Amino acid sequence: MGLFQKIFHRGETPEEKVGGMEDYKTLVKVYFQASLANKLGITNLAMLPDLRVFKSTLHVPTVNNKLGVGERNRCKKMMKEIYNTDDDFFDEIDKSIKRNCRRIQDAQAYLYQFQGFTQDLMMLIGNLMKFKLRVPGFFKKALYAMTEKTVNDIFNKNDFREPDVIKTVLAVRQFNTRLGFSQKWVTDFIYQVVMLAKKEPKKKDDDNTKK
Repeated sequence: MGLFQKIFHRGETPEEKVGGMEDYKTLVKVYFQASLANKLGITNLAMLPDLRVFKSTLHVPTVNNKLGVGERNRCKKMMKEIYNTDDDFFDEIDKSIKRNCRRIQDAQAYLYQFQGFTQDLMMLIGNLMKFKLRVPGFFKKALYAMTEKTVNDIFNKNDFREPDVIKTVLAVRQFNTRLGFSQKWVTDFIYQVVMLAKKEPKKKDDDNTKK
């Protein structure tokens, strides 16, 4: 498991690389929660569990007595250094939060919507890309182009046939109508997860290792 997964789930056997897929997804959640804290003036860390663990584990100081400022900057710096995440990625998150969250009470509903959005997206990617996900990771341009096309289909194609796919596509579009992310943001997010997933070690079948 990744660096932060070791922190969140102590006692499990670490297999994934530091900076892997789970670390990336954890840092994305931390950035969302830090941005929410900064925007809404949240002071109760119990509302933001990923941010709480991030802050306490890395001993991130509170800046100007305001939760979220230092934590957001630290998280952003880490993501840029580890994953080469560009500024536009963070800017879209900040704009989405500004658009959707005006009161502290909006934070939990917003995080729930984002969770549903990403879960449905990843299910669709697995369903629609299928064998394309087996393309070796060193074909980066080809994988990005395939991811970009699939995301474009999710947002614009209207001739899907499978009922489950149609239902999930509609759910993703409804989520994003509220969240307001661009197709490029969605493509970059999914592409990063796909590329990191390819670097994860294959899980061994314990039965095959027993003599």
